[in-house]
Parts: sequence; C-alpha cells; structure tokens
Amino acid sequence: MTAVFDRFAGRVAVVGSGIAGLVTALTLAPQPVVLVTRAGLGAESSSGWAQGGIAAALGPDDSTDLHLVDTLAAGDGLCDEASARAILSDTASAVAALERFGVRFDRLADGALQFGLEAAHSRKRIIHADGDGTGAAIVRALTSAVQACPSITVLEGVEVRRLLTTEGAVSGLLCAGTDGAFTLPATRVVLATGGLGGLYDASTNPAGNFGQGVMLAARAGAELRDMEFVQFHPTALATPRRPLALVSEAVRGEGAILLNEKSERFMTDTPGAELAPRDVVARAIGREIARGGKVYLDARQALGSRFEKRFPLIHALCAEAGIDPARHLIPVRPAAHYHMGGVATDTAGRTSIEGLWVVGEAACTGLHGANRLASNSLLEGTVMGLRAAQAISGMAAPNARAVPEVAPGPAPDLRLVRDIASRDLSVVRDQAGIDRAIAKLLPLATGAGPSADPALVALSIAVFARLREESRGAHARSDFPAQYEKAERRSMTLSPILDAARALNTHRLAASA
Repeated sequence: MTAVFDRFAGRVAVVGSGIAGLVTALTLAPQPVVLVTRAGLGAESSSGWAQGGIAAALGPDDSTDLHLVDTLAAGDGLCDEASARAILSDTASAVAALERFGVRFDRLADGALQFGLEAAHSRKRIIHADGDGTGAAIVRALTSAVQACPSITVLEGVEVRRLLTTEGAVSGLLCAGTDGAFTLPATRVVLATGGLGGLYDASTNPAGNFGQGVMLAARAGAELRDMEFVQFHPTALATPRRPLALVSEAVRGEGAILLNEKSERFMTDTPGAELAPRDVVARAIGREIARGGKVYLDARQALGSRFEKRFPLIHALCAEAGIDPARHLIPVRPAAHYHMGGVATDTAGRTSIEGLWVVGEAACTGLHGANRLASNSLLEGTVMGLRAAQAISGMAAPNARAVPEVAPGPAPDLRLVRDIASRDLSVVRDQAGIDRAIAKLLPLATGAGPSADPALVALSIAVFARLREESRGAHARSDFPAQYEKAERRSMTLSPILDAARALNTHRLAASA
C-alpha cells in the first residue's frame, strides 16, 4: 500500500517547475496549489537554460500579424493558424505578467525594450533578461515569487510515475520521493514537465528529461499529436560535455557565420544563409559532419572583443572548453533541443482527459507546427500557463474521486533508449532505421522494466515518423525527401500507437523472412 497525502486533497496539482509550471502556479493564486518537481524548484529545467529570449512583437515596426507570418513559415504548413494567432496575440499580457512576477527585461537608455534578431524572424523582436541568461533570470524571478506565495506548497525531489484516473477523469498522481511511493489525490492536474531531449545522447536539455508528461498523459489515455517533430538546434557547442552547451541563435543574429574545416562558408547559397530556419541549418551542418568534416561558428569579425559582454554565459561555456570566441572558431554540432509535438491541447491547455491540462513543451497546441520559430517557446509557456490557470480558476472544483491503487514500478532508465533514438530517430531518418527502432523499442515499452517509460515516448516518435512518408520541417526522411501536397497533422492515443508498432514490426519480420 502506498501512503496517501490527503492533506493536499482539493488543491490544483502542478507538475514541473519550468516557466510554464511556475507561471501556472502563480496565476492560480490565491487558490491553493501543490507544485510537484522532480529536482529542486526551478532546477533541471530547459527554461532555466534558455539563452535566446522571448519572441515579442511589441516594437513600433512590428505586429502580431507579422509575427504570425514568420511563425507559420517556420512551421512549414503544419501550424494551427487559429491557435497560433490566439497565443501570439497574448504577447503583451505575457510580458506584463512576467514583469509583475519580478522579471526585469533588458532595456535601452530611454527605457524601451531592447530587441534582438534571431533566425527566420523578419523583425528584431527577441527580448532578453541578463543578456544571454534570459532563462536563468526568468526562472530565478519566478521561483522567488513562488517561494513568497502563501497559496503554493512545493514538493521537491518528487517524481510523478503515473497519472491516476477514475472512470476516465483525473483522480490523482502516483509519486515517488525520498521516503518511498505515495498517492496525491487531485481532480485538477497541470502537467508542465518539459521536453524529451534526454532521449538523445547529443542534447541541450537536462539529461533526465525524456518526455515524462507525454508518457503520463499517454498511459492515462490522452491524445498525442505530431510526435515525430523533434527540433535539433544547429549550434550546440561540440565538446564531450553532456548535456551539450547551447550556442544561441542570437550569436548568428549578431552576424556570426558558419564555416567548415576548409574555412568555407557553406550556407551562402541557402535562402537566409546562417539565419535560415533551424531545421535547414541543422541538416546543412549535419551533412558537413556526415562527410567527415567539422563545423565552426566564427564570431571573430562580427563580435570580436564584444562577445563576452553581449553573451557572457556562452563566453563562460566556451572558456570552460578552452575557447576564446574573440580569437578562436567555436566548434558546433546539431543537438536535440525542442519537441514540437506532445499532448494534444486546446488554447487553454485542456486535453482529451477530464481534469488534465498540459502546458509548455509537453503540450502540442499547434503554435509550432513542424518546426518551432526561434524564441516562441518561452512565450508559449508563459501564455499557456496564464491561460490554463485562468480556465481552472473559472470552474468549480470537482468532487474528490476514488483513487485507484497502482504499484509505482522502477525508476526510469534512459540508457538503452538513448542509444536507439540517437542512432535511428535523429536529424535525418529512413525506413530501415525507423523500423529498427520500432523493433527494439516495442518490447521495452510494453514491458515492466526501467526502460519502459522512456521507450514508450521514443516508440511514439518512431511510429509517427514511420507513418509520415515525407520531409517537412524538423522531420527529414532521406527516402521521402518531397512533401505531401497537403500538410496533414496526426493525433493518436496509446492503443493505436502500439497497434501500429506491432503491425509495422510484423510486416518487417515477414518481409525479411
């Protein structure tokens, strides 16, 4: 029998302490909230590692319409235009909320917001805090606000293993902490668990992030959408460090260029050159590396001695590797960075399960489509945290539901899955590799071992990737380089995903017999 934490019954449970979870909890105040986080408050969060900033069309030469055009173009035909417009239209409210919670954005001498340029944006619209330390500055401010908020109780060092449901509606969370397993009764749950970069060896995300929110929602019966779209950031710092350090797109926005080991600028014939959409740049760098070459970011002319002041965090990361960006080339490589797919939600974060909201990277709202526009993620996390909290505040709290007794199972182990995903579900895919991944992941995902939960997420990526016989945005297939004439989105629950995996595996075995 697991312990039951009845003292938190009736509270909204928020899982995760990145920007989306923190904003949700703060916006719900004074309604009582229990915030559950696997690490320390705000720690091991991709939000805290974000360098680039927040895309905010608030300048005098900018508008929501222009921001939407850029977002749709980057999304490569797969954005939900209505959802994207709704989210981008809340930019001013999102920035105001963050400032109300204590975030201080970089401003010019006259007090106006300072805007930077990033890839595929037609305007300078990226706002920062502490230069390239935007994510850390935001998370520091939000965690301080949460700690000072009397209506929020934080449970640190607690991992959620299962989302519990009763008659198809949320009834609680099965958790594991330092003192063992326990059940947290809850009829309103917000998952804000971040991304899945930890499934890959080369990633800029916290190593333990394997798509926990996707796994929890999927096992409870929620719809998943567009799972095949994993964005690989083109310019992670190519060192043995794991996770890989990020070299923000903003460095290229300041004029840095990409060179191969022959000192050739290989992006010049590509529309947008170094500031082309991320999927385009990542594949171009990948091709250089695949032929045995190396790729470098050259900021010597564009920034030189100004690099340290403009990008202090990146400068420190380079110095850690013995690199001075003012004098040296910066070695870079693509790395798993952001997941455009996830749990299907509406523009208030609601899912197909009663009582469950998902916000931030774990969700798929339709904003990002096939390829996220740079710096739209922190904006989405803030907007959707606000929207989910407002939706929950506007409804009566459901009555408590009987909580089923479920065994917690083993702690997740990513090692086997990481090898499979890194080899066969990376920047460029093909049928042979995807089928190989499905064959290896299926028994892991349907088993009861420590690889089961991360394998379930990776298997979902593989099945969605296998069914999309085209190249679009971040999903590139060497055997299907063209696009469908009409862009198509796909949503599935876990049962059809597993059925498809079994059918594909059976077909593979029959073909090889």
